[in-house]
Amino acid sequence: GAASGMGRATAHVFADEGARVALVDKDGDGVARVVAEIEDSTGSDRVMGRALDVTDRSALERLVQDVTEQWGGIDCLVNNAGVSLVSSLLQDEGFEDAWQRTLDVNLTAYVALSRLVVPHMRSRGFGRIVNIASTESIVATAGIAAYSASKAGVTGLTRSMAVELGRHGITVNCICPGPIVTGMTAAISEDVKDSYAKRKVPLRRYGEPEEVAHMTLSLCLPAASFTNGATLVVDGGMTIRHT
Repeated sequence: GAASGMGRATAHVFADEGARVALVDKDGDGVARVVAEIEDSTGSDRVMGRALDVTDRSALERLVQDVTEQWGGIDCLVNNAGVSLVSSLLQDEGFEDAWQRTLDVNLTAYVALSRLVVPHMRSRGFGRIVNIASTESIVATAGIAAYSASKAGVTGLTRSMAVELGRHGITVNCICPGPIVTGMTAAISEDVKDSYAKRKVPLRRYGEPEEVAHMTLSLCLPAASFTNGATLVVDGGMTIRHT
């Protein structure tokens, strides 16, 4: 999900800190733009981009092979790609397709890519995996049952992975962003965003992608070496507000 929004911001933040970053997104033009942005600031030897659908297992296998062959290993994985499709339990048509596509992208792809990366991390006795979920795993919005279910699945998956992989020096944590200025929220008018933030968010605004990206980075730094299986909410206090 590196072509825009939180994924783009995360790629930039990691690159700015000296990491080599492999960008992945279905939007090939978007990936190329972000690669060019990072090349301008850090050089072409520290970034690569791949256009692929994360539900394509063979494409993920080629991705991991390319990264490990070029850079010798993988230290951190950020599972960020996601879709939100209308999936009302009351709709007559399209529910099953929306349900399956959402879970394929938002949950099953996380498992698939993690399983491909873990052997490389395990061989080195070190790894950081950060799964991006959503506050929709804690609270819910009507009409997107598949999205809410998939994001709740991500939090559960994170805990299971953390327990299983910790002994190999691999930490697995999860971030639940709340209302963030991204492509998913671009269709919401500014007036509606402003009204919602003032009514629901104690900080009275939407978050910026970089604010999530910096939390993602923090979970990969040495200072977070004993943080494992955590779910961190980045929502300006939205989910704790009662009135």
